[in-house]
Amino acid sequence: MEFVRLDGERLTLVFALEVGGGADLVYLGARLPAGEDLAMIAAATAHGRHESQPDVPPVPGLLPEGKAGWSGTPAVRLSERHEDTCFLCATDFRLAAWEHYPTELVLTFYDEMLGVDIEQNWWLGPSGMICTEASINNGGGRRLVLDRLSALALPLPRRFTHLTSFSGRWAGEMREATRPIAPEGFARTSVAGKPGFAGGNWLIFEDPASGEVLGAHLAWSGDHDTRIDPDMVGSADGRAVLQMGASWDGGEVDLAHEGGYRTPVAMVALAADRSALAQVFHTHARAILPNREAWPPRKVHLNSWEALGFNLSEAGLMRLAEDAAALGIERFVLDDGWFGGRRDDTTSLGDWFVSPDIFPNGLGPLIARVHELGMDFGLWVEPEMVSPDSDLYRAHPDWCLHTEGRERPTMRGQLALDMARAEVRDYLFERLDALLREHAIAYLKWDHNRDLFPSGPGQTEGFYALLDALRAAHPQVEIESCSSGGGRIDYGTLSRCTRVWPSDNNDAIERLRIIPAWSQFLPLEVLGSHVGPSPNPITGRRLAMDFRAKVAMFGHMGVEADPARMTDKERECLGQHIALYKAWRSVLHAGDLHRLAHPDPEVTAMMVVHEGKALALAAQTAFSPVFDAAPLRLAGLEPDARYRVTLPEPWPPRAQHYLAAPERWRGDLTLSGTALMTQGLALPLTHPETAWLIALERLPE
Repeated sequence: MEFVRLDGERLTLVFALEVGGGADLVYLGARLPAGEDLAMIAAATAHGRHESQPDVPPVPGLLPEGKAGWSGTPAVRLSERHEDTCFLCATDFRLAAWEHYPTELVLTFYDEMLGVDIEQNWWLGPSGMICTEASINNGGGRRLVLDRLSALALPLPRRFTHLTSFSGRWAGEMREATRPIAPEGFARTSVAGKPGFAGGNWLIFEDPASGEVLGAHLAWSGDHDTRIDPDMVGSADGRAVLQMGASWDGGEVDLAHEGGYRTPVAMVALAADRSALAQVFHTHARAILPNREAWPPRKVHLNSWEALGFNLSEAGLMRLAEDAAALGIERFVLDDGWFGGRRDDTTSLGDWFVSPDIFPNGLGPLIARVHELGMDFGLWVEPEMVSPDSDLYRAHPDWCLHTEGRERPTMRGQLALDMARAEVRDYLFERLDALLREHAIAYLKWDHNRDLFPSGPGQTEGFYALLDALRAAHPQVEIESCSSGGGRIDYGTLSRCTRVWPSDNNDAIERLRIIPAWSQFLPLEVLGSHVGPSPNPITGRRLAMDFRAKVAMFGHMGVEADPARMTDKERECLGQHIALYKAWRSVLHAGDLHRLAHPDPEVTAMMVVHEGKALALAAQTAFSPVFDAAPLRLAGLEPDARYRVTLPEPWPPRAQHYLAAPERWRGDLTLSGTALMTQGLALPLTHPETAWLIALERLPE
């Protein structure tokens, strides 16, 4: 048995490796001293054999298999094809070799009887993110089919006893649920051809004693399979094993004739608390986002959908653009309804030609007017879908996902194109490329509103290939990923896109749950955060503009409402908050995000700190049981530094009457970082739908 370690700035992983045997992770925690005896680390946590075990207790390790008594899910499952029948193979992979580099470990496992090898790569990113992937190669000449291969098989340290997972639905994404890791474990598999609303590829594990957390994610935009198997039977140590990998239908990955397969990348982050965990994920995301370091400031959007829907005309859109510019909007986005015969949601998907009914002179005059007003122009598309009532479908009915001889059920009146077919991708590239070459389009809102049924192999790879080709041809165009809101959000997509739409629900109270949940993993600059109309079209809730606008500032701010339907006071209030967003976006979109705790469960608070400045949001959604809410304690400040504290205006109309000494909050309040983080700030947070912004600036010494 040999031991090797991988060291990040703050953490160490220790692996136990035995050629001809297995590989295990025996330590995952704070960085160990340079001279630590790794064998002693393993010995200190070893267990002896107990009753009712195999004579040699199985250790699932880094490649769990259904052999020698392991009772959990195998990390690899192979079948052998005989004529039209597949038979499950018994596997026995042994560690054959490894290569060890300062921040990377490559493990090679081999099944001698099958002639198959599996290579696992473990590496540490600059952010401290632990990344893993696996590949399999069939060199034995057998007609093998791969049914399962995990990108990650992680024996969880026993101190992580609690799991936070996320569930959801359309317009209600990312609902947190925390509970102990139960003996029956955890399993969640998506079947819609995308991660879906249930959030099963985002997990957090917690040590309740210390608050330490472990976050996990699979960077894959297709179906996933996530499992946690607590071993209550076979192994001696009782650890749970987390596995994450892509999921597919049987027979899709054929390894016949020396074929191979590589998993997507899985990632794990270790941190002292939830805020520190978010910062690791954000640093990693900013490293993989396309050309992130060269991004200009994130422009304020106005999207036409909630303002006009399908009721489009050139004159109406120009009027909307003029109203948007008056508010300080910087990007005008034309949503659905601009193409083909698309007057409702039943037709024309696939016919990506500008509609002469709406634009008799093409898009040129509208785009020119948008530019005259000082904004750039964005456009909605849904390339992967086709309407049965479309010229594309009539010309190529075989281009959709379907089963020959069976019905073709629709969802939202549409079918899904088969993205594995080169001719489909070529057509879509030709149409999108033409739109981007012929028009000054700075941004595409890329939607995906239908589940994939029937499913088909290669859909995610086809989506990636089209995106990659389009980005290579038009690297300056920003692309947002939307899938009825948050149905396809993952790091595989984010490595190709510059923005995601977290939810179709822009009700500010709902967003106070949705944005904090997504921002546990995604930086604010990629989270579209719009001021919606009141009443909200999904919840029916009426909310004041001050509340809606303050909540929308924490993200990539936009507006999805018609300014013409707002009162003069609402427009003034919105314009003031857009100006505030512009003044603070350099902090919000580059700093460290901190989750702020408050004893009132209906108060949501977060804060971003960057280069001596900080902006916090504190929002109350209910009627407080006390008149004077507990002070809000801040985070992430330098304890000995002194900060000027202000409450940026406009202030919430009702709550401002309860401020003590209002003038002091306009710039005459100076406190140390220690005082702000220990004692905090007393703000009027009694009434429902009240939000405050808190601005801090570190003073020179």
